[in-house]
Amino acid sequence: MKPKQKLVLFLITIVSIGVYSQDMINGVITEKSTGNPIPGVNVIIKGTANGAVSDFDGNYIIDASIGDVLLFSYIGFKNLEVVVTTSTMNVALEEDAATLDEVVIIGYGTTTVKDATGAIEKVTSEEFNPGAITSPEQLITGKTAGVNVIPPGGQPGQAGTISIRGGNSSLSANNSPLVVIDGVPIDQGTTGGNGVSALNSINPNDIESFVVLKDASSTAIYGSRASAGVILITTKSGKLSSPFKIQVNTTGSIGMVQRTNEVLNAEQYREVAANSQNASLIVPLLGNSNTDWQDEIFQEALGTDTNVTLSQGFGSTSYRVSAGYTTQEGLVKTSRFERSSASINLLQKLFDNSLSIDLNIRGALTQDDFANGGALGSASLFDPTQSVFSGSENFGGFWEWLQPNGDPLPLAPRNPVGLLQQLNNTAETERALGNIKLDYNAPFLPGLNANINLGFDYNEVNGVTDTPASSAVGFFTQGTVGDYGSIRRSTLIDFFLNYKKDIESIRSSIELTAGHTFQKFYRKNFNSNTPTVGTPVANSFETQNAIESYVTRLRYSYDSRYLLTVSYRSDGSSRFSEDNRWGNFFAAALAWNISEESFLKDSKTISNLKLRLGYGETGQQEIGVDFGYLPVYVNGADNQQYQLGSTFYNTVRPQGFDENIKWEESETYNIGLDYGFLDNRISGSIEYFTRETNDVLNLIPIPSGTNLTNQLTTNIGDLENSGFEFTISSDLVRSTDFNWNVSFNASYLTNKILKLNIVDDPSFIGVPTGFITGGIGNTVQIHRVGSPQRSFLLYRQVYDTDGRPIEGVYEDINDDGVIDSEDLAIRENPAADYLFGLSSSTTYKNWDLSFTMRASLGNYVYNNVASSTGNEFGLQSLGSNRNVHVSILETGFRNNQLLSDYYLEDASFLKMDNITLGYNFRDIIKDDKIGLRLQFTLQNVFTITGYDGIDPEIAGGIDNNFFPRPRNIVFGANMNF
Repeated sequence: MKPKQKLVLFLITIVSIGVYSQDMINGVITEKSTGNPIPGVNVIIKGTANGAVSDFDGNYIIDASIGDVLLFSYIGFKNLEVVVTTSTMNVALEEDAATLDEVVIIGYGTTTVKDATGAIEKVTSEEFNPGAITSPEQLITGKTAGVNVIPPGGQPGQAGTISIRGGNSSLSANNSPLVVIDGVPIDQGTTGGNGVSALNSINPNDIESFVVLKDASSTAIYGSRASAGVILITTKSGKLSSPFKIQVNTTGSIGMVQRTNEVLNAEQYREVAANSQNASLIVPLLGNSNTDWQDEIFQEALGTDTNVTLSQGFGSTSYRVSAGYTTQEGLVKTSRFERSSASINLLQKLFDNSLSIDLNIRGALTQDDFANGGALGSASLFDPTQSVFSGSENFGGFWEWLQPNGDPLPLAPRNPVGLLQQLNNTAETERALGNIKLDYNAPFLPGLNANINLGFDYNEVNGVTDTPASSAVGFFTQGTVGDYGSIRRSTLIDFFLNYKKDIESIRSSIELTAGHTFQKFYRKNFNSNTPTVGTPVANSFETQNAIESYVTRLRYSYDSRYLLTVSYRSDGSSRFSEDNRWGNFFAAALAWNISEESFLKDSKTISNLKLRLGYGETGQQEIGVDFGYLPVYVNGADNQQYQLGSTFYNTVRPQGFDENIKWEESETYNIGLDYGFLDNRISGSIEYFTRETNDVLNLIPIPSGTNLTNQLTTNIGDLENSGFEFTISSDLVRSTDFNWNVSFNASYLTNKILKLNIVDDPSFIGVPTGFITGGIGNTVQIHRVGSPQRSFLLYRQVYDTDGRPIEGVYEDINDDGVIDSEDLAIRENPAADYLFGLSSSTTYKNWDLSFTMRASLGNYVYNNVASSTGNEFGLQSLGSNRNVHVSILETGFRNNQLLSDYYLEDASFLKMDNITLGYNFRDIIKDDKIGLRLQFTLQNVFTITGYDGIDPEIAGGIDNNFFPRPRNIVFGANMNF
């Protein structure tokens, strides 16, 4: 029997066991202060596993007897116990001041919103973005201040980019935040090849919440990996004393192309070709077709996502089991993503609940079909007057640029449809992630808790590429078959002791945490290339590294008014030599609960007011190499052999190294004010932070003969980041039938490079970066002291009286009469100055409507598509015609002007990420309590921007053949049994 058939049979069996007729006690659950019904309240017969949940009108029905005690519980309200005296038991729940007492996970422990001293923000599953979501980071796009999630491109399963407070904590090391899933820090980065997200094997449906640790006073507990922030992901679990539940969620989606690169159509191309300087070469090669090559490579992308969850809780045991299946086509033909996932959570309490055993295991099998990325560029370049097919059987029947002898032109662009159809690039990823936690409350010393966390993360990728000899690309090698892949695995051992004591005599409480953690990583990358003719080439690289840490933290509270948190972590990383192996990271935070003072405690207006001050030290050890301090020798290539007599030997050569390479270290100061008004119907925070990073790793040129390379990554720089954040959330309307909540966040972020050399050198221009196409070795960005990272370095374009750019004429910045590299000027940078997010959620009876919008101001993008092809020079090359960007109609450029700031555009934008309309049906079969919700989501609804390219949201700021993001229409159904 196939695995899918077994799963279906299992679910049918479980359903047949779990569904039964009931004689119920019934009633309505309302909010005490307003009388509004409360949906989703858990109703449990105390001491049993029998329970129910209230529907959307607050109605509940449960099998109970006179004299039983019903326990009513709901987040944000005080628990209520009621003795059953009649068949109808209406109850009113009292709001718990509450949200302030909500538990929030922090590093190696928990706290409450009220007692938090750091910049911490939580996003729960109720607030997640809906839509066709394949990678979890998309769930929180636009939801939190200071957190910028740039969605992935249109290749399904591709990694998005997450940055917390600008993320610019390093020039060369990893700027991504540390992600911790159920207490297990995962390996940062992609899973190997094609930019696949390390998170896309985690089923978004299994995630309960994200907690973002933003300031160093909260992140320093993770020490060496926390400079770019920390994201704590908690997955869903079963609940103790909860009834048997089956949940089925399914969605179907259709994705469509929003915009394409603006290149000449066939009519425009013929006109421009006829009037060009090389018309005699171009016009004879024109065809008779009118082909939109971008339209030929794009498709409507279909997707489905189905998840089934079973859960139940007993007196001291609970479980949750889920299975999911996702398919998602990409906008580019031949691209596709498929994921089969499963997870299990088991919770067992023993010895009068003093010992808790929590087991989490999740696994996924992912299949990626990657489209040939070259087809995107070729679709913009290929002559629009040619047809897709040639009418012959050569090269798969696709029209190609050929030599007189019928062979393909070596350097001509290839037929974009042929590139897609004649390359097979697939990868299969196996992912398993899990941990077991043992939590013991010592009965001999109340308040003492011991915790052991054993975790693992295993990720294996196996891919294959196949280019047939019958294709134009494979012609010169007579076909090639390649294998590639990677293995990443890590193991984790945590042991922590926690002691908490309330000292009522001095109105104080203390909590002390101390522990040891060890995590080991193994990585292996491999690839081989086997041409039909020639020598096979195989490469393999494997490495490992480990981190050992000692952690302590003290939390002190006086009268719930004055809070102190102090932490210290000592990290040892095998990536550094013994002299630099250990890093020490200290943090401290103070908070004043002003609303707990006597002059505000009884205020009906101000329900929360807390001032926070924080300082913390964090580090960076994700430096890209595991043993950069050691001299390493590598084998030379087969075509670089040395001959001795009649025998050829491979060479062995040394690589550059820095024996003194060490941690990047950051110091961050944070001041924040949390506020809440009218029983927290209006709440939010205001933050200011500044962070300075020292000993930044940077790739710099070094004098010849001083090392085994002419460029070396070493600790050489200092950076500064600062900014403001503002959040506000408000229940604008609360009533029986109509409720409306709006949340808004705003961030202002700046960054600056303070140092790039050991000594000040006025002649040092900086480190060029930001490579572009259209020439060889050209860059348009630079790291320069006094400027933001990746600032654009370009000539200032001169325009005529009609506002048209004058070819080759730029401003003479230094007035020396010569236009040269001294006239290149800093021209903006790709990072946004301001980020905004707006979310709205409205319910009216059984209807609900929600949306999320984002805005970005001050981000700039260099349009490399236009700069590399928007000129007459690009119309013809080596016997083949090429299409060009429509900007040629405005500029009339004959040659490319790659370093002109004409191609640097303000890419500020306003986006509506999603809008969802849903309807919740009453119980379809009332006795069986079957609930149904239908919803419609429009994802990536619109973008308002002045940028001329496909999309203004480009990570890194250089637009070159971007894989467009789809606009998705999504239909969904959720059913609960």
